[in-house]
Amino acid sequence: MPDPKFLKPWHGIPRERITWNPTVHDDACIGCGTCVTGCSRLVYRYDFERQKATVADPLNCMVGCTTCANTCPASAISFPPLESVLRLENLPDVHHAIEDDLVARRKQLEAARTLPSPERHVNMVVTSIRDEGNRTRILTLGPKTPGDCFCVFVPGQYVELLLPDSQWLGRAYSIGNAPRSDGSIELQIRRTPEGRLTTWVFDRMRVGDDVTARGPMGGFTMRSPPEVPLVFVAAGTAFAPIKALIEQQLALFPKRDIVLVWGSQRATDLYELEVLESWVGRGVHVTLSLVERTEGDQIQLPVVPGTLADAVRACPDELRGRDAYLAGGRDAIVAARAALVERGIALDHVFVDSFGG
Repeated sequence: MPDPKFLKPWHGIPRERITWNPTVHDDACIGCGTCVTGCSRLVYRYDFERQKATVADPLNCMVGCTTCANTCPASAISFPPLESVLRLENLPDVHHAIEDDLVARRKQLEAARTLPSPERHVNMVVTSIRDEGNRTRILTLGPKTPGDCFCVFVPGQYVELLLPDSQWLGRAYSIGNAPRSDGSIELQIRRTPEGRLTTWVFDRMRVGDDVTARGPMGGFTMRSPPEVPLVFVAAGTAFAPIKALIEQQLALFPKRDIVLVWGSQRATDLYELEVLESWVGRGVHVTLSLVERTEGDQIQLPVVPGTLADAVRACPDELRGRDAYLAGGRDAIVAARAALVERGIALDHVFVDSFGG
């Protein structure tokens, strides 16, 4: 019987709704008993007559744990794809449950010693708010004190935006511009249903509000020498770090060979189309993808119906020999990365945003 203490919800989701447990492949099992005796949650039992391990209480298994499979000398144990768990982690309710637990158990979980960090907190002010597309808001934040800014960040990095007067944790957003002389930064924020920070941004934020940002952070930055042609691939609002990188490259190398593939669910989710059109005028090759295309869509740029990966495969430009920079959600990026490999780009020339798996 499953042990009740292991059946508590996983970050707010009932354990029985999560498909995560080992499978023992009988033909491969050598009966060593490593998994049976090594699992403290008693997921396994041992069949002494057959000398095989069996899965007795699958719900006892810790979500995401694969220790038994990692230590099985015969590779006789498998688990469902980890992506099934990673998709759950993207749910706002899971984010909130983790955050609530951290706050509630702070005395127990807080590190005894705080390590020094290169990131810093900067007090900023909201200088402009612009709504783009159907559910995207673009914020411009300027330094509250002149000179106190993220003037030295590297395009592709992100900052953590902190809720004012709140106990909740911050939320990380990629900076959507190359460095500016006035120290301002642009954040592209997609509304998340019931998201704590996006509810504040969309429902309560006003121009002139004070904001605290922590950073810059992240290593998704330009690594390619100037002579190497580039392809940038973005899903949804992960266009932000890609935009910053392209701005940087156009400023430094106006004639650089650049291809951009950007995918969204529908046309109303697209934004910054004027920026894309200006890039086209400067020699950037742009291909868009839309999963849901309607006759009323007014888009002057090339559009491929389907997913981001479909657009990569259908991109009319030669991709072989380019370095690729990808940003977006895990599922979209995994598929797009595979499509780039199909188009002849070696995996060691594909660089993925830290948010994109």
